[in-house]
Amino acid sequence: MSTDADFGERLETRTVAYLDRIDDCAALLPRALDEYASDGSFDETVDEIAAVESECDDLVRGLTALITGAGPDDIGLLNTRINFNESALLDFYNELDVVANHTERIVQEVAMMRPDPGVDPFDDMREMAARIAEMTAVLADVVEGFVRGLARADATETLAEGIEAIRALESECDALRNAAIETAFAADAIDQPLVYRELAILLDELANTIEDLTDRIVVIASKEPGIVTDGDGE
Repeated sequence: MSTDADFGERLETRTVAYLDRIDDCAALLPRALDEYASDGSFDETVDEIAAVESECDDLVRGLTALITGAGPDDIGLLNTRINFNESALLDFYNELDVVANHTERIVQEVAMMRPDPGVDPFDDMREMAARIAEMTAVLADVVEGFVRGLARADATETLAEGIEAIRALESECDALRNAAIETAFAADAIDQPLVYRELAILLDELANTIEDLTDRIVVIASKEPGIVTDGDGE
């Protein structure tokens, strides 16, 4: 039989491995768009993103199976935070997997639509991709602290700074999305402005997903005094 500490440690270890791959996947997004703009090895990076996304699928299945397959004796009395939040935690991991899935979809859409990279809207989208990669890196730290706070009964985790950083970056993505769309439709020289609109919205949806994950953390943490998500609560 597993001990309380064993279960918490396994959950943390597997979560960190999963977050590392999600971070790797999102970090490839700005590289892919840069390579597309410079006639670089875009197709190879698309394939790399697809491979990492498949790894993420396998890792999240293992994580959810770890939680659903654990009975009270496995999780233990010391992990009551996990017991109380099991359903919300499962939903959280499934939503987290959307980050990798959506990253793959964006580069696949670029490959199919073949937008002209030499226009201002595409530059805005490259900036959005860079912000998203930064958001994902911060998210990995926030989620690691969040899961550590759930897995350790005596832990106190302060996540406010990372959450605020993600919200600020998401606002920057909103501004870049608007700029890309407005420029695409304002400039007569840009062909197929709807292509840029659709791609900008897809990038914005990914940024929104990352921010939504922090909102989920705030909701769960509101019942857990050991996990601080509000700067005023420090």
